[in-house]
Amino acid sequence: MNPSRQGLLFGVAAYTLWGLFPLYFRLLESSSTLEILLHRLVWTLPLCLVITRVSGAARELRTLLRDRRRVATLAAAAGVLAINSGCYVYAVNSGHVIEASLGYFVNPLVTVALAVLVLRERLRPLQWAAVSLGLLSVAVLTVDYGRPPWIALILAGSFALYGLIKKQVGGDVGALAGLTTESLALGPVAAAGLAVYVSTGHGTFTDDAPWHPVLLAVGGVTVASPLLLFAAAARRIPLTTIGLLQYLTPVLQLLIGVLLFHETMPASRWSGFVLIWIALGLLSADGLRRRSAEKAAAATAPVARGRQVG
Repeated sequence: MNPSRQGLLFGVAAYTLWGLFPLYFRLLESSSTLEILLHRLVWTLPLCLVITRVSGAARELRTLLRDRRRVATLAAAAGVLAINSGCYVYAVNSGHVIEASLGYFVNPLVTVALAVLVLRERLRPLQWAAVSLGLLSVAVLTVDYGRPPWIALILAGSFALYGLIKKQVGGDVGALAGLTTESLALGPVAAAGLAVYVSTGHGTFTDDAPWHPVLLAVGGVTVASPLLLFAAAARRIPLTTIGLLQYLTPVLQLLIGVLLFHETMPASRWSGFVLIWIALGLLSADGLRRRSAEKAAAATAPVARGRQVG
C-alpha cells in the first residue's frame, strides 16, 4: 500500500475514533467526570512507556527529556489537553453531545483567529468571511441556548490552543516522544489525585467488575491511539486532506447526539450550525485555492530559473 493511501486510512481511523468517543464515555456515566479524566491520564502513561520501549523510541525520548524548554512546553500542552478532555467527558455525560460537536466544528475558525492574535498572521478575504460567519453563528446559538455555548467554546479554544503550543515544540519531535513526555508531566499528578479521590470513598473502579474497571483502564488507549494515528496520517498526506478529514469527528458526534441520544435540536439551533458549515466551506475553499496557487508557483519556478540562466 502506498504512503498516501496509508495516511488516508490512518487519518480516517483517528477522526472516527474521536467521533465515536461519546459512545464510550456514556458507558462510564456511573463515574464522575473527574474520575474518568484521572483514569485516562493515569493509564496513558504506562501505555506510552510500553510502546516507546517496544518501538525503539526510548533514545528519542531521553534526548527530549534533556531539553527543559521543550519539556515545559509539552507540560503546558498536556494541561490544556486535560481541560479539553475533561470538558468533553462532562459534555457527553451531561447530555450536551451536540454542543460538543459544535466545538469541534468551530475549532478551525478559532485556530485561524489565534493565528491572527498570537502569530500576527494576516487573514485573506475568504478567511475573514469565515471568521465573521463563525461569530454570527455563536451569536445565533447564544440566543437559542439562552447562554453562550460555553462547552463548545471551551472545547474549540482549548484544542486550538493545544495545537498552537505543540507548534512551538517543533516538527522534529516525534508524536510518541511528545505524547509520552506529556504523560510523564501529568501522569504522577493524576495518580496522586486519583488516590485522594478513592480515599474519600468516591471511586467506582471496583464497581461491576470486571467490565467497569476494564472500561476505565481502556481510557489510556482512548487518549493515545487516535493521537498516534493522527501523527502517522500527518506524515503521509497533505495538510489540506487532514483539514477536510477533521470534520468527520463532529459529524459523527452530531449524528450520535441527534439519532442515538435524542438530544433536542430545534430549528433555531440548526440555523446556527448551518452558518458554521458555510463558514467551514469558505475556509476549506480558501485552503484549497491557496494550495493550488502554491503548486502552480512551484511548477513555474524551474521554468523561470531556466529562462534566467538561458
